[in-house]
Amino acid sequence: MTSLSIEHLSTTYDRGRVKAVDDVSLDMPDGEFLVLLGASGSGKTTLMRTIAGLERPSSGTIYIDGKLANEQPPRQRNIAMVFQSYALYPHKTVAKNISFPLETVHLSATHIQEKVAWAAQLFGIERLLKRKPRELSGGERQRVALARALVRTPSLFLMDEPLSNLDAKLRHSARREFKRLHEQTGITTLYVTHDQVEAMGLGQRVAVMNHGKIQQLGTPHEIYHEPANTFVAQFMGSPPMNLIPDGDWLLGFHAENIWLPEGEMPSQHYPLPVEIQQIEFLGADALIYCVFIPTHTDIILKMPERLAQKLAAGQTHTFCVPDTLLRRFDPETGQRAASDKPMPPAPDPGQSPGSFPDTRPSSRAGA
Repeated sequence: MTSLSIEHLSTTYDRGRVKAVDDVSLDMPDGEFLVLLGASGSGKTTLMRTIAGLERPSSGTIYIDGKLANEQPPRQRNIAMVFQSYALYPHKTVAKNISFPLETVHLSATHIQEKVAWAAQLFGIERLLKRKPRELSGGERQRVALARALVRTPSLFLMDEPLSNLDAKLRHSARREFKRLHEQTGITTLYVTHDQVEAMGLGQRVAVMNHGKIQQLGTPHEIYHEPANTFVAQFMGSPPMNLIPDGDWLLGFHAENIWLPEGEMPSQHYPLPVEIQQIEFLGADALIYCVFIPTHTDIILKMPERLAQKLAAGQTHTFCVPDTLLRRFDPETGQRAASDKPMPPAPDPGQSPGSFPDTRPSSRAGA
């Protein structure tokens, strides 16, 4: 088990004019699965490569299991890295790809054979050991890359978008495999992705990055429900959090946290008079594209498909949001107001990160 600590780490290029990683600090305890989430160019891969020793930091320190690692070459850090491309040797069989890191440290043939058999069984690729990478599917190549990384018994796993080459169905099953792998091995893991579904589903904590800086670090529930600023609010969620002007603040609320009251507006709810522009039906749910009438701001609402069937483009309605689910942001700095009300309770197991219990008053029924 290994901990990772980064203190004021910066990695710059072009004589300091380009800050790929800008004064980043974070601590990962033993056995944590932490996800670096950000768009392309946000600095997440450079941060990972700097931790691995593939890039040299311009300033700051890296501690692996309490030991300063800045001057250690990559091979001495006992880190296993899985790349987006998988980086398999095309001329070697699956067995030889998996055994390669063991051969470089001159382990005995018997030990190598035992480790390869163990890793192949763990990932269910025993039948593939004699094949070449070109004979494998994308999901099978990903398993081979993971087996090669794990066979070394690393102290730290670094994964750089390992699922981006897979289709949607394979990505879903691969996320389950990563969960299972982490539960079985307990290896401290840093995982890079631009996909928020991966981040929310895999990470015990998530670090949202932008322009080389960590914008917010917290649990998936905290990141989604309590965004630290408007960048995080607009980056997380599909659709992202709506932001509307209200006096000295921007009010934020998630698309699913609305309902359409019958009769008068209930107390402790914020009214949303809107004109419906378009309705998009997505199976069980529907997205309602609207204009918030007081400020002519475009917003997106989300509701069950059976309720959205009663609505139509061109109609005006007044929806509402419970006050407890509103978030206030400074329109100049983008930072969230410190005086916001507490976040709602964590969802029950089985609920998606964006789902909420019914917030309607018990005496009223939604449309």
